[in-house]
Amino acid sequence: MRPRGCSFPSDQSGVVSQPKLKSVQNFTLPPLGLLLVGLISIFWGFNWPIVKFTLTVVPLWTFRSICVVSGAIGLFAIARFSGLRMQVPTGQWPRLLAISAFNITGWNVFAVYGITYLPAGRASIIGYTMPLWGIPLSCWLLGERITARRVMGLVLGMVGMLILIGRELEVLQRVPVGGLLMMGAAVSWAIGTVLMKRFPVDLPTSSLTGWMMLLGGIPIVLGALILEPGQIKPLTLWPTLGLLYNMLISFTFCYWAWFRIVEMVPVGVSSLSSLMVPVIGVFSGMLILGERPHWEDFSALALVLGALATVLIPSGKQTEGKRTS
Repeated sequence: MRPRGCSFPSDQSGVVSQPKLKSVQNFTLPPLGLLLVGLISIFWGFNWPIVKFTLTVVPLWTFRSICVVSGAIGLFAIARFSGLRMQVPTGQWPRLLAISAFNITGWNVFAVYGITYLPAGRASIIGYTMPLWGIPLSCWLLGERITARRVMGLVLGMVGMLILIGRELEVLQRVPVGGLLMMGAAVSWAIGTVLMKRFPVDLPTSSLTGWMMLLGGIPIVLGALILEPGQIKPLTLWPTLGLLYNMLISFTFCYWAWFRIVEMVPVGVSSLSSLMVPVIGVFSGMLILGERPHWEDFSALALVLGALATVLIPSGKQTEGKRTS
């Protein structure tokens, strides 16, 4: 019997199993996956200007530390209240430490320093070149076949990302270290995603994400204690709301939702499904920060929508297979 409670949907089976690779070569997102992609695209996309505003008051390392700690506490509380298994299986600690290091520590540390070197938030879109690294890695380590649809989605998505950062290329050339750090964040994210599929941890998603937040957050908390002691200023209303948004939405729900998507489908599908986040981030910046849209923004939106179509719309073979099954 499945336990009931306030856990996130489809998180109650308790087992993270690696899919049979031969049966998922043309996988598209299931209905729950579509819902989660839509939600994290909106919530993470709108978080870009929120983070930019909050960081004017809260120091970078301190901000990330508060978020990872609160995310771990929230996810463990949900798992405990829902009766989900929380104990890490014997022999799976090394793989848990590895995926935590790449998914949480690597991404956040590289991104924190990368943002400090790049004056424009749009340059952080480099972090969402993750599919460029994730798809080849999944082919090499997981045996996922690179189909024509995946190649088309990858090309469309990366062209869209290049258009979005096109106006920042001069800045990136003057300060290349910022671009390299954000590229490091993308590579770390890609490696972490592939490792989750290659070495799955036998835990429900809420418990697994909580452990990743806790273990991956330890170096981040240490960094805040060493580099930013006593630098927190009194918070006014809007920075406080921005911090709460990140604690509850971005680092608790969105991270859970992302890792749930990673468990559902091949890396080629999950990585391409993330490309809507930076596009919404650009347009949310226009809405919240008053930035003006340009032709590049609308062109990138069209290209990313095309990339998403390759993982959202079933192929002809899949549709035929469903009819004959």
